[in-house]
Amino acid sequence: MDIRELFIDGQWCAGSTGETIGVENPATGDIVALVACASKDDLDRALAAADAGFRLWSRTSPWDRAKVLDRCAALIEERIPELAVLMTLEQGKPLAESRGELDRTVDVFRWCAGEAIRAYGRLLPQRGRGMRQTTIKEPVGPVAAFAPWNFPGVMFGRKIAAALGAGCSLIIKPSEESPAVSAGIVRACQDAGVPAGVLNMVMGDPAMISDYLIRSPVIAKVSLTGSVAVGRQLSRLAGELLKPATMELGGHAPVLVFDDTDVEKAARMTADFKYRNAGQVCLGVSRIYVQDAVYEQFLECFCERVNALKVGDGMQDGVTMGPLANARGVRSMEAIMSDVADRGGRTLLGGNSIGNRGHFWAPTVVTEIPDDSHIMTREPFGPVAPVLPFTDYDDVIRRANSLEYGLAAYAFTRSLDVATNVADDLEAGWIGVNNFSPALAEAPFGGVKDSGFGYEGGPEGFDAYCRTRFVSQANMDD
Repeated sequence: MDIRELFIDGQWCAGSTGETIGVENPATGDIVALVACASKDDLDRALAAADAGFRLWSRTSPWDRAKVLDRCAALIEERIPELAVLMTLEQGKPLAESRGELDRTVDVFRWCAGEAIRAYGRLLPQRGRGMRQTTIKEPVGPVAAFAPWNFPGVMFGRKIAAALGAGCSLIIKPSEESPAVSAGIVRACQDAGVPAGVLNMVMGDPAMISDYLIRSPVIAKVSLTGSVAVGRQLSRLAGELLKPATMELGGHAPVLVFDDTDVEKAARMTADFKYRNAGQVCLGVSRIYVQDAVYEQFLECFCERVNALKVGDGMQDGVTMGPLANARGVRSMEAIMSDVADRGGRTLLGGNSIGNRGHFWAPTVVTEIPDDSHIMTREPFGPVAPVLPFTDYDDVIRRANSLEYGLAAYAFTRSLDVATNVADDLEAGWIGVNNFSPALAEAPFGGVKDSGFGYEGGPEGFDAYCRTRFVSQANMDD
């Protein structure tokens, strides 16, 4: 059986623990590969490699770093057909979604290649003759990065691309549940000429690895995409050690559908985005609020669109929604539906697991549930959509902002006034009006409140891997 190996100091290797973790195909339940587990000795080797790699890579010209990242992008693009199959095999999403995610991964590497040579400092206005006062951006140091299982291509790749572009070395841990495509991206970086030690990949016991790496004096920066609970733990540890951190955490995105919009189009777009990756999307739709006058029309169009979804193995032609990625997801959906029933909710579609193999859940639509129910207050991360009516603007804004999550929010309206107001009033870091945009290479992506802090993507995300120094120089002859 295939072993997903560690990558340390330019070499692929088995973990010295001798232990492995099975990688499951969520469409079948079969174990398709084994993950090598790192020991503390392996982590020490990775830390030593990252330390040495930083001294080399930080002194490498930004133009040379950009060339390497461009080659990374070209190799990933060339290998998309095989990487997409690996992503679907281990994570479950349909092949078309896997290919789309890898296209965005290529975009990230290309954009960061360009940004590497745009990391400008500033020349400050002179305060006196013979004075030169400038700021200089430089890489922050070796990075410990932790990537999630739901987007093992783009969320993994954008940490690598930004860190390498800025001149940092890094040790990155992908999810043990979907490591193959992440390893493929690392291999593309290796083949593109990233020097040994600059990029290292480890897997195994997540709690042990994160604690050990963050506590190391080698690590200068922490980046996590994960749950709120894990984010609290890692940010607390990083804070105690005074290490900068970027935390992209959970979301519970509301969608506000106003009665002046194209209701049928809004329903189709919302359904398509809600059930992408079986609802396992941090930016994804979680709560749908529809204005009273168009509520019934929206619900009918939405359910019609959901009914047309074809659920199955993502490897099969025509499948538009794959399985949940793991058994935890099924148990979570069962808990949500139990609460819906207890709270007197109405299930219009789905509400149950399907099939006798894998982790499939029927696309589900529920209504008539209170705002304090399970699905309305906790990130669902699955294919269950609550659709509720609202009366007026102030009412829906209050309900949309009532949670401690603040990652994404969306609205549909033809009114310029309403569009402007929701952009001002919704408490979220990512706001879409009349569209659902995936995370873009050139745009900052980050949340407010319990959804985290800091940014990935755009100049803001690139700067997260830099520090700024001020230099004041005077002419001794004046």
